Amino acid sequence: MKVAIIGAGSLGQSIAKGLVTTSALTTLYLTKRNVNSIKGFEEFDNVQLTSDNALAVKNSDILIFAVQPRHFEAILKDLKPLLNKNHVIISVITGFAISRIEDIVGIDSFVIRAMPNTAASVGQSMTCISVNEMAKAKVELAKTIFNCMGRSMIIPEEQLQAATVICASGIAFWMRLIRATTQGAIQLGFEAHEAHELAMQTCFGAATLLKESGKHPEEEIDRVTTPSGCTIEGLNEMEHQGLSSSLIKGINASFEKINQIKTK
Repeated sequence: MKVAIIGAGSLGQSIAKGLVTTSALTTLYLTKRNVNSIKGFEEFDNVQLTSDNALAVKNSDILIFAVQPRHFEAILKDLKPLLNKNHVIISVITGFAISRIEDIVGIDSFVIRAMPNTAASVGQSMTCISVNEMAKAKVELAKTIFNCMGRSMIIPEEQLQAATVICASGIAFWMRLIRATTQGAIQLGFEAHEAHELAMQTCFGAATLLKESGKHPEEEIDRVTTPSGCTIEGLNEMEHQGLSSSLIKGINASFEKINQIKTK
């Protein structure tokens, strides 16, 4: 694969880190106005850094756009004369519909929207993918790309906004929960670095249990909640304080906000 990431910001770099380890990658162009901030990628033989989007497009077949939403339309219009029928356009940009991309490049282009998260950099992203009619023939290609960074799921485009909240914003939500657990551990007497490791590994263990067993979370909860025990005491207090309802309210607030961004 000859890939270009147009806009190697935080998400673009995370995608790049996920891609550089795959043997399917022939070349990877990373573009950014100031390439000094991505100099670390120079250690990879098949990676080229440039501030020239046109150069990257000319030398690539798969174009992953990770620019800011307000810049995307102008960049895509500038690059349109360089696009050919074989280019696969992948947008990881929030709120920019496939139909808007088609209005610029044409309905006969391969257009894909994907929403990975920053865990792509460590091969653990959950990426949701939607395609236009033409790109149905490229679904397996899209899955191959994003499975290099974790796991992927094909969903209808109308669900991408919700997927962004759960998977992309969700990284921040889970980080905050880990931080809170860390703070609790410090209050119980652990050193900060010890508390962080305890919280982090326990979170990883919980997710791994569910992933490997395929069980519902409540089944695993039942395994560690003994009658009149400390676990159920803690869980009940958290629920009394609104743990689940606060999470759900936060998710819905994030979803309402992303839909406002979409309509601007």
